[in-house]
Amino acid sequence: MAAIEKRTGDDWQKLDTEHHLHPFTDHKELHEKKSRIITRADGVYIFDADGNKILDGMSGLWCVNVGYGRTEIIEAAAAQMRELPYYNNFFQCAHPPSIELAAELAAISKPQFQHVFFTGSGSEANDTIVRMVRRYWDLMGQPGRHTIISRKNAYHGSTVAAASLGGMKPMHEQSGMPIPGIVHVDQPYWFGSDRSLTPDEFGLQAARSVEDKIQELGAENVAAFIGEPIQGAGGVIVPPDSYWPEVQRICDEYGILLISDEVICGFGRTGEWFGSDYYGTKPDFMPFAKGVTSGYLPLGGVLVSDRVTDVLVDKGGEFFHGYTYSGHPAACAVALANIDILKRENLIDRVKNDIGPYLQAGWAKLGEHPLVGETRMVGLVGALELVKSKDPIERFEEKQGVGTICRDILVKNGLVMRAVGDTIVCAPPLVLSHSEADELLEKAWKCLDLTAAATRGF
Repeated sequence: MAAIEKRTGDDWQKLDTEHHLHPFTDHKELHEKKSRIITRADGVYIFDADGNKILDGMSGLWCVNVGYGRTEIIEAAAAQMRELPYYNNFFQCAHPPSIELAAELAAISKPQFQHVFFTGSGSEANDTIVRMVRRYWDLMGQPGRHTIISRKNAYHGSTVAAASLGGMKPMHEQSGMPIPGIVHVDQPYWFGSDRSLTPDEFGLQAARSVEDKIQELGAENVAAFIGEPIQGAGGVIVPPDSYWPEVQRICDEYGILLISDEVICGFGRTGEWFGSDYYGTKPDFMPFAKGVTSGYLPLGGVLVSDRVTDVLVDKGGEFFHGYTYSGHPAACAVALANIDILKRENLIDRVKNDIGPYLQAGWAKLGEHPLVGETRMVGLVGALELVKSKDPIERFEEKQGVGTICRDILVKNGLVMRAVGDTIVCAPPLVLSHSEADELLEKAWKCLDLTAAATRGF
């Protein structure tokens, strides 16, 4: 008997409405519209219960880096499940998959990273960050250093601590966040500014808001700064070139730990193993998830620098933190198979030197559309800014929901991209071919035309 009963799309929609609470969803609205039921996937395409073939321009949720249907990964999971489907890493135990993966992650990351703490997700990884950072400073004899600086409109996960690290007001307003000891500064979103400064001038200004906050709080009270190399869920905010070198200088000058959140940017998305490699920073922590398994099984973790691990190991005693599924054996086996594909097929170099530049060139041409005020793309992660007017730049009113209109038109026409306000974001699988890139661009232009027609008169 099949594990999942075969039903009609209508039947699944009915069950979904009756029993399923979705993440980040207005359920009243969803019950009126009904869910799109995704039933299978292959390569860069997903298929729904109505038989529609849709190009997945979001790699699932920023994670299916090596594409769908990779038998190597499926076989690795099955083999591990047959041998050891689960055991924990508590009570002085370990198992080969988590050990091998820890060693592999150390090998592909910068030399300061020789240790990994495993979690089940990116949210759990950033929860771990809060605990580990504060524990480090306690052991260093500086217990006042507990405040972590993040950025407005940042996303670092959905658990209470991770959502507090994030700077998204709607999340904070619903749940009494942020928790104490987390503060937020300006994001490096040049297009969202008044654009009176050059990008480099603006990048320096945004970075120095970190320094201003350190000086306001007192360096003796500041533990760390956290940021995604490129803000993903915030709207693929690519910082000006001046931003990250200045942030690094500030962290070095004040002795602040630097956390590079690699949940979206890691594992080849930028054309490097990690976003910090792309920008040349030297972080003390790198939380990761998503692309480590290409989403085939849930897994996250934190790469921890020698600066921190030397203190935790030598001075820390027992670290009272962990998860049931920390280093889950099947998930680790999947991650090893996934990383092997990335290496064996040279996918990271391909993003840097082949498909990345190819898609970037076509993406830039979308900026010629009357509805697009700016395009930006690094590696295979990009954004389009939808505007009412290009000269001068005039945004649509938020209540008009133009981004959502465009997103819905896109999926109806066979392409998944995501709306963040009136910003359309894109992050296709790294295995995207040139012809599939052409299809993505052609459908994007068509849907911009349809969006322009649908919003005429706004």
